[in-house]
Amino acid sequence: MTPEDISAPLLAWYDRHARALPWRTSPADRAAGVMPDPYRVWLSEVMLQQTTVAAVKDYFLRFTTLWPTVGELAAAEDAAVMGEWAGLGYYARARNLLKCARVVAAEHGGRFPDTEERLRALPGIGPYTAAAIASIAFDRPAPVMDGNVERVMARLFDHHTPLPEAKPALKALVDQATPDQRPGDYAQAVMDLGATICTPRNPACGICPLRDPCRARAEGTAPDLPRKTPKKPKPTRRGVAYVAQREDGAWLLETRPDKGLLGGMLGWPGSDWAEIAPAGEPPCEGDWTDLQAEARHTFTHFHLILGIRVAPVPMTCAPDRGQFVPQSSFRPSDLPTVMRKVFDLAAGAQAG
Repeated sequence: MTPEDISAPLLAWYDRHARALPWRTSPADRAAGVMPDPYRVWLSEVMLQQTTVAAVKDYFLRFTTLWPTVGELAAAEDAAVMGEWAGLGYYARARNLLKCARVVAAEHGGRFPDTEERLRALPGIGPYTAAAIASIAFDRPAPVMDGNVERVMARLFDHHTPLPEAKPALKALVDQATPDQRPGDYAQAVMDLGATICTPRNPACGICPLRDPCRARAEGTAPDLPRKTPKKPKPTRRGVAYVAQREDGAWLLETRPDKGLLGGMLGWPGSDWAEIAPAGEPPCEGDWTDLQAEARHTFTHFHLILGIRVAPVPMTCAPDRGQFVPQSSFRPSDLPTVMRKVFDLAAGAQAG
């Protein structure tokens, strides 16, 4: 199987069936000499990490309306960017997004580097993102490998070593198959193929442009690939969140430390999170009541259960952590998902 056996039918298919995505330059426009905006490619790739295309579209459109260029994003306030990011999860990405934008604006004149090596020197840009930007935005023959690409390669070459052990071998196959001509379109074509035809379950092999060279289709093993090493069960951690509202309607919130989960995000003061629920101390004096409800959320590596305690507090309340946010300035949508779940339960109990 030669690279041409893969790229020729795949690019012909992509020219007809490429997904229309808000960050993408169509094959027709690209053929006419319109190159993708590296800023939009970078932003979309960061947003798409661990997140679906459907979930990202609205966020991407909102971000690019508020901050159309990397320079405008670099000049944005941290709190505004973190608030708009709320709900996308993996909040370290948002912190690195700002760091990267500011480095590009300050040290590169607002222009993204055009090679993998120089892109990887930017904050928050790892091997995959650097390859994706170099390939899609600058048409470099950089091997791009995400989950869709891994699946296509495992089936195309009938590769049975389970993931994640198979990653180096699959990356070598991606490198081998990436053409010198139209590498950016080729990278997006493989992603589109995995998202629409070579899907995890019930791949549509009969209409696949790579059905002839695909070894797994010939062997009847396509639905079983890629193989995966069974995941260990996620542990459960517990904690307590304290929801205090002052007499004037202001809510007591804190900005979480920059490092760690939900770093730099607004949240309710609370205890640490541990497998055995810590006792925790309220952030201020008040008539604290156990809500008898729990906010449940799943992160990448563990499940979290937060008990909720609520209290009305007087104007004289002096919290030992956090600060009161006026009712007029408070937007639940600025909270990360787990903290918004806490608010919804507390507000629901208050309304009831």
